[in-house]
Amino acid sequence: MGASDPEVAPWARGGAAGMAGAGAGAGARGGAAAGVEARARDPPPAHRAHPRHPRPAAQPSARRMEGSSGGLGSGDNAPTTEALFVALGAGVTALSHPLLYVKLLIQVGHEPMPPTIGTNVLGRKVLYLPSFFTYAKYIVQVDGKIGLFRGLSPRLMSNALSTVTRGSMKKTSYEMMMQCVSRMLAHPLHVISMRCMVQFVGREAKYSGVLSSIGKIFKEEGLLGFFVYASFLSGLIPHLLGDVVFLWGCNLLAHFINAYLVDDSVSDTPGGLGNDQNPGSQFSQALAIRSYTKFVMGIAVSMLTYPFLLVGDLMAVNNCGLQAGLPPYSPVFKSWIHCWKYLSVQGQLFRGSSLLFRRVSSGSCFALE
Repeated sequence: MGASDPEVAPWARGGAAGMAGAGAGAGARGGAAAGVEARARDPPPAHRAHPRHPRPAAQPSARRMEGSSGGLGSGDNAPTTEALFVALGAGVTALSHPLLYVKLLIQVGHEPMPPTIGTNVLGRKVLYLPSFFTYAKYIVQVDGKIGLFRGLSPRLMSNALSTVTRGSMKKTSYEMMMQCVSRMLAHPLHVISMRCMVQFVGREAKYSGVLSSIGKIFKEEGLLGFFVYASFLSGLIPHLLGDVVFLWGCNLLAHFINAYLVDDSVSDTPGGLGNDQNPGSQFSQALAIRSYTKFVMGIAVSMLTYPFLLVGDLMAVNNCGLQAGLPPYSPVFKSWIHCWKYLSVQGQLFRGSSLLFRRVSSGSCFALE
C-alpha cells in the first residue's frame, strides 16, 4: 500500500488563482489611474490603445497548460511519462527489496539467530533480536548476495501493473476506487512474491519463476487460489481495508491541517504574487506546505494501518504447503479475522514494523533455531 506523490488539492489551486487574480486586478486599477494622469499631461496619439481598455495579455493555450501540469498521463508525452514512472518505480522496488524481504521473514516469525543481551535507556537488561543488517548478512551467508533478491520478479510485475492501472484511471475515477482496483489486479503477483520469499525458511523450491508459480497455484488451488486462501476473503480483504483506512486517514488529516492550521498570510514575497512578467511564478509558503501535508500524514497513518499489512501478508502464505505457513511458525488460520485475533492476543500486531531495535516481547512466539 504502497505511498504516492503529494498533490495540491483543487481548493488550494483555486485559492492561489484567486490571490493571483486579486493582484492582477489591483495592478490594472493602478495602471488605469496612472494612465489618466499621463493623459492629462500629454494626450496619447490616436493609434495607441485607450488606457481604459488595455490590450489583453496573451494567455497560454489549454493544451500547453495541460502539458505543463506534470500529471501522469497528461499532455502529448503521456506514454513517455508513464514509462518513466514505471522505470523509476522498478528501480526503487529493486533497491528496497532486501528490506522488504527481511521484513517478511520477521513477519512470519523466522528468527534463525538467537537474541543478544543488551540494555535499554533505563539501564535494564533486555533481549534484542538481530537487526536488519545482521539478518541480511545471514541471508548472504546462506544464499549469497543474489539471495537478497528472492521473489523480486513477481514484485516488479505487480508494482508495474499497479502503476499503469492507477495512471490510466486517474482522470476517470476516485482515488480510493483506483487504489482498490489496482490492488485486486496485482494481488496474484503479490501472493507469488510472498511465497517465493518465505521459502527461505524451510529451504523449499516449490515456487520459482512467475509462470511456473502461476501454473502450480492454478493446478493445486484453481483460479480462486490466488484470492480465496491468499485471498479474496482473507489475504486480499485486510490489504483493501488497510488501503481504505490509509486514504481516508491521510485525506482527513491533511484537510484539517490545511484548512485550520496553515496560515495563508505567510508568503515568500510581499503579497505572494510573484513578479509582473509571471504573476504565478512564485507560490506562497502556505501552498508549498499544503502540497507536502498529505505526504507527511501518509507516514504517520501508515504506522497505524500496519496490522492490516501484517495480517494480509501472513494470510498470503498461510497453509500453502510451505513451512513458514504451518506450525510452529504459524497456526492454520480459518480467516483473516482469526489471524488478527491470534496476533492481538500474542501482542504481535506490529511484528516486523521495526527493523533496527527489535526487543523480544513477553508474548513472543518466535521459533529460535
